[in-house]
Amino acid sequence: MFQGTRFLTQAVACRPDGVATVCAGRRQTWREVGQRVPRLAAALRSFGIEGGAFVAALAMNSDRYVELFFAVPWAGGAFAPLNIRWSVAENEYALTDSKSSVLFVDEHFVGQARELRDRLPWVKVLVYMGEGAAPEGMLSYEDLVAGHEPLPDANRSGEDLWVIFYTGGTTGHPKGVMMSHRGLFVATVGYLAWLPDVEELRFVYVAGYFHFAGASALLYITLAGGTHIPLPKFDPVLVMEAISQHKATNAVLVPTMINMLLAHPDFDKYDLSSLRTCVYGGSPMPEALITQAMKKLPSWRFFQVFGMTETGGFASVLRWRDHITSGPKAKRLRSAGQPAFGNEIKIVLPDGSTAPPDTLGEIVVRSDMLMNGYLNNPQATAAVLKDGWMHTGDAGTMDEDGFIYVADRIKDMIVTGGENVYSVEVERVLFMHPAVREAAVIGIPSAQWGEGVHAVVVLKEGASVTEAELTAHCRQHIGGYKIPRSYEFRSDPLPVTPVGKVRKNVLRDPYWEGHARKIS
Repeated sequence: MFQGTRFLTQAVACRPDGVATVCAGRRQTWREVGQRVPRLAAALRSFGIEGGAFVAALAMNSDRYVELFFAVPWAGGAFAPLNIRWSVAENEYALTDSKSSVLFVDEHFVGQARELRDRLPWVKVLVYMGEGAAPEGMLSYEDLVAGHEPLPDANRSGEDLWVIFYTGGTTGHPKGVMMSHRGLFVATVGYLAWLPDVEELRFVYVAGYFHFAGASALLYITLAGGTHIPLPKFDPVLVMEAISQHKATNAVLVPTMINMLLAHPDFDKYDLSSLRTCVYGGSPMPEALITQAMKKLPSWRFFQVFGMTETGGFASVLRWRDHITSGPKAKRLRSAGQPAFGNEIKIVLPDGSTAPPDTLGEIVVRSDMLMNGYLNNPQATAAVLKDGWMHTGDAGTMDEDGFIYVADRIKDMIVTGGENVYSVEVERVLFMHPAVREAAVIGIPSAQWGEGVHAVVVLKEGASVTEAELTAHCRQHIGGYKIPRSYEFRSDPLPVTPVGKVRKNVLRDPYWEGHARKIS
């Protein structure tokens, strides 16, 4: 039986005295967490949470957030974490979509929570899960735990809905990705299967729990009886301090975060050698960056994950053993690895046929950890789930050894003069220049070419380079039609999503106002 609350009961049974959470000066064992979750579940049941009713949360990562992930299904409900970077209007949409009647909030979002309650009559209960006393009109998380007797597990399982994760909504309304107990159970076991070891795991979190990059680790670290070290946000110093102080063994970081760690002036002041496994993903890792990271962090074993929330968070893995920098297999460093355990991947052509090796097409995925669909959106579900295959919207190839090479998001592909340019390829070349810290390549309107290749570049502190020098650098590595025809130099970091993906739509959209772009 695929039952998510078994992750918790497994940890309590096997490591009762092991440290479960370290947060805000608090340390709790798995025995203590195992006692608190059924009490919180009892409070939720008193609010009418059963039969799959939704509970939402709008908060930074914390030990209480970890408990909430298990208390909601324990009570019989389904969980709807909200994006901490969204506006009131966007979170109003999510709460309307899920009809969540209980909203948990911390000190950072008290005002927004009150505004949401005033706008939405079905939001009946606000629970304060932050530090300090509960604000007026909100119930105290700790009082709820202390004031209720433990509730028996509702035994939600199988196809019962456990969590919905809302997508970014950059091209329309957000979509609620429905994940069942079965799907998350299979995904969690799959994660543990390819990790190099699962003993004494201590995970430092920087991705928000509202995103699968954070929530997936929350699940597999619990099943392994490891330790959760949640940080409220990504900050290079906070991350390095947490690794050094708590001897963290595992983390998930996106390339921009790794770049910021390596570039920080205090990098050499911290002992980061306890970290055994660093999973990266979210956007392609420039070869120059991963080579530098492997040199400066020799104790870290890097694993790249390719996937999306809809595929259970991952579909393929580039294992540490395939991070090869020289020889005939060095090209694998540019790949997204091979299909992960339990995943089947193929490349399909526009006519639906399977592409031959090394032929560009769309990456599609089939597994037992796929989403159930998008909440209240059967049309969007049907558009991507076809005959059991998830159509990712990513263009790529697969070689004869089963290694997947992601070319680009199909919507980020640039069509210039009839030629397809994949922005990722150009960005990788720009990253190779010693003056470049960040780079994003987008297509902008061009009367002559339809779309022109445009690069947005952030230079390293104290570095300088001209457009002509960057063009000459690119000409050494890629064809002329791929070289940026225009550049924009910025001093501020590029806009990113909560997990560090560059928001290319934010960079691109101003150029396309009043123009029709063929790629959606």
